[in-house]
Amino acid sequence: MHKKEILIIDDDYRNIFALKMVLQARKLQCQTALSFKDAKEILNANNNVALILMDMMMPETDGYQAIDLLKKEGSEIPIIALTAQAMTGDKEKCIAAGADGYVAKPVNIDHLMVYIEKYL
Repeated sequence: MHKKEILIIDDDYRNIFALKMVLQARKLQCQTALSFKDAKEILNANNNVALILMDMMMPETDGYQAIDLLKKEGSEIPIIALTAQAMTGDKEKCIAAGADGYVAKPVNIDHLMVYIEKYL
């Protein structure tokens, strides 16, 4: 039996590095993608992904479009929106796009862990 993995999708290496270090310190397995295109390749090749952490502000395909595409394809993998956009209404916009949760950047790890524990 394979352990379930978290897929971190973010176009900023620093964000990926920081999240991956924190999650791996908690014995969680992670995959990373710098774009939605890379993420799709991972998802198509790997059925161990149990949770997606999605940056909402990415070039080419942003998080809103990516979530919409994944949901339309029938993906049931929970998606947590990660965004520096923390103004009034941004959480609702992410949830309306199909995200299963929302965490503002800089990421509050305790807040993120609530979602991780819920979905893993």
